[in-house]
Amino acid sequence: MPRRKALLIGINYFGSSHQLNGCVNDAKNIRNFLVQDRGFSSAPHDMVFLTDEAPNQGTPFFPTGANIMAALHWLVTGNSPGDSVWLSYSGHGGQVKDPDGDRESGLDDTICPVDFESQGQIDSDTLHKAIVSPMIKGARLTVLFDCCHSGSAIELPYVYRPNSQGEVNLIDNVKQGVNLATGAMNLLRGGFSAAKIQDAKVLLGGAKSFFAGLQHRPVGDVNEDGLGEENFIEPWKHEGKDVWMFSGCADHQTSADTTIAGAATGAMSHVFLQTMRENPNQSYIQVLQNTRVSLANKYQQIPQLSVGGLYDLDQQVNF
Repeated sequence: MPRRKALLIGINYFGSSHQLNGCVNDAKNIRNFLVQDRGFSSAPHDMVFLTDEAPNQGTPFFPTGANIMAALHWLVTGNSPGDSVWLSYSGHGGQVKDPDGDRESGLDDTICPVDFESQGQIDSDTLHKAIVSPMIKGARLTVLFDCCHSGSAIELPYVYRPNSQGEVNLIDNVKQGVNLATGAMNLLRGGFSAAKIQDAKVLLGGAKSFFAGLQHRPVGDVNEDGLGEENFIEPWKHEGKDVWMFSGCADHQTSADTTIAGAATGAMSHVFLQTMRENPNQSYIQVLQNTRVSLANKYQQIPQLSVGGLYDLDQQVNF
């Protein structure tokens, strides 16, 4: 019988100058979702939970760099074809100089363990080799990263780019795009103010992004499903691993640590869980588009979807 297995990491960096508020809550909320909605077991041999809460200090469940790498090894080994494997990370993300020269920005994405100031960050190349490369073919790995600079955090070879800007349509129907522009015009009727002008700019910016998404895709940049190759120097695209990653933002963006309904949370984690609970039977594209629509009202970040191969993104989300 196929097994479900999960590793959840949430780091608030308590007491540091880098403290966040919602990341431990993200891990707890995702744990509840996986157990209650997706049939995962919270038993210790099926689910490992790393947070920097005080009781975990000095144990394997405190998210130091060494403990994270050990937990990743547990997650991606000992699996069989048909197994469903989950990884989520909520914490700080960063960037370091790209040693390979295959990133246009010159930077690799990173995650920041609780001890990153003394032991360093974990870069995307290291994460790919630790997470993706060891996965057995036939087992599916689903990844959710809610951190800054997370678009290429595990260097999956393909990313969804359905238009000439390399962006997913923020809104999935023309009427909504028109409503954004109309709303901006209506807002300015009856007088101008700095607040009104700023709000109108936000509405018009959303409309501009939407209509740009209706442009034809350049031939060769993406395939018929909107997948574009990331062109890493390593031969990641030949691994053919069944890995699907939702990330909170593009490589150059930051992800919001916020408060929703009085509870600290990551914006991406909250919206992803909300989207999945509202309709568990969505395709990968629909989940991405719906998380983008939900975040677009309040946040600048644009969630990303990247995959380990040239897969059908219209298939139903399955983990």
